Amino acid sequence: MPLYTMLSRLTHEGRKTIKRHPERITEVDAEMAKMGVKVLAQYALLGPYDFLSILEAPNNQAIAKVSIEFGSRGTVEIKTLPVIPVDEFIEKIEA
Repeated sequence: MPLYTMLSRLTHEGRKTIKRHPERITEVDAEMAKMGVKVLAQYALLGPYDFLSILEAPNNQAIAKVSIEFGSRGTVEIKTLPVIPVDEFIEKIEA
């Protein structure tokens, strides 16, 4: 299944939500699962982004749905990138 990296930046409203309800961070994983996207790993970051998630999804459409759903709430800004495992990348360029 395709892999994706999601970089998330909390908005002012998102920071307030996390401050009041830190469990909300992991509740998002269950919401993504209902949309067909599995969270393989999640990290808090220091710097221009607040979180890094490694995701597995059946296709770009599923990732787009997640990005639109969460982004439309006004609590987070999202940047999603497709990921190619290095072994697969080398295999494709050698072919």
